Amino acid sequence: MSVIRPATPHDVPAILRMIHELAHYEKEPDAVRNTPEMLQQVLFGDNPRVFAAMAENGAGEVQGFALWFLNYSTWEGVHGIYLEDLYVSPEARGEGHGKALLQHLAAIALENGYARVEWSVLDWNEPSINFYRRVGARAMDGWSTFRLTGEALTAFGSDRSGSAVPAVANG
Repeated sequence: MSVIRPATPHDVPAILRMIHELAHYEKEPDAVRNTPEMLQQVLFGDNPRVFAAMAENGAGEVQGFALWFLNYSTWEGVHGIYLEDLYVSPEARGEGHGKALLQHLAAIALENGYARVEWSVLDWNEPSINFYRRVGARAMDGWSTFRLTGEALTAFGSDRSGSAVPAVANG
């Protein structure tokens, strides 16, 4: 049995632990720069724009989380939910926590008149891809995710002259 509830400030250490676990699973164990203070501020500071839901088992133990924020569809004219992270601890997978978290977000979208819930998944993550397909999600064929970050972001954002900026490869 999965119980879904909004995250509270008390959950920050568990969320950050699971963010690190997710980074390890996604083969980026040293990529997390987030801190408890940063997470506390973004989730529970003045005017939060990032939200989290927690999945607990029947004994009240945290088994997973979903972290999300609003996006906007210019075509639909309404908001949607962008799911940044959905994570369930390895020992709790297959118990319905991931499905319950995703259903929770779908319900939020429906209650608020949002057009969609969307997210990215790594191409090699077959277990997650298969799970998403089972719940009715579909891949956005023909679309690629682009990211401007690190040195490329700094160079491009700093150059207001309109001249070309050399390409910098970043992950």
